[in-house]
Amino acid sequence: MSEPADHDLIDQTLAGRAEAFDALVRRYQDRLVHSLEHALGSRDDALEAAQQAFVSAWKNLAGFRRDAAFYSWLYRIAFNAAKTARSRQRVRTTSLNQLHEYGQMPSDSNTATRPEQTATTEERIQLVQQAIRSIAEEYRQPLVLREIDGMSYDEIGLTLGIPVGTVRSRIFRARQELTDRLKRLFPDER
Repeated sequence: MSEPADHDLIDQTLAGRAEAFDALVRRYQDRLVHSLEHALGSRDDALEAAQQAFVSAWKNLAGFRRDAAFYSWLYRIAFNAAKTARSRQRVRTTSLNQLHEYGQMPSDSNTATRPEQTATTEERIQLVQQAIRSIAEEYRQPLVLREIDGMSYDEIGLTLGIPVGTVRSRIFRARQELTDRLKRLFPDER
């Protein structure tokens, strides 16, 4: 049996079936947190923004116009919540868990067998993540939605509320900036 479409789950939720909204949460929570983590640079911020987005989506579901995908609407809510929280926050802190998570590699015994290889690989991953986070938010956000989330240019435009041409130019600029930063970080590589 196939899973119900988003619009069916939305209709069921609006009809009073809370378990239909639970299905939407299960369908999108991992994807949303993953995308937000890349866009925001912090797992803690991503988890908080995702939670706020689901609560807000639940409260405002009747106002969802359905001219965009549910996920696009949800992502926009989450990102706006994170942006608002970030602007209120005077001093940005980093949790020990975040530092630990960013230093971890997937546990695959085939990736690196010697400790120095693992350390070098972890350092490179941190440098690349740092380079991505250093790109201005207006350019980083469309890049993350395209490269990490796999959204089309049209979906990104709807999600961010900007024209498709702007999406394309911001992604192009983000890729240029990232390439330039990576060339400076790794000058001996092509």
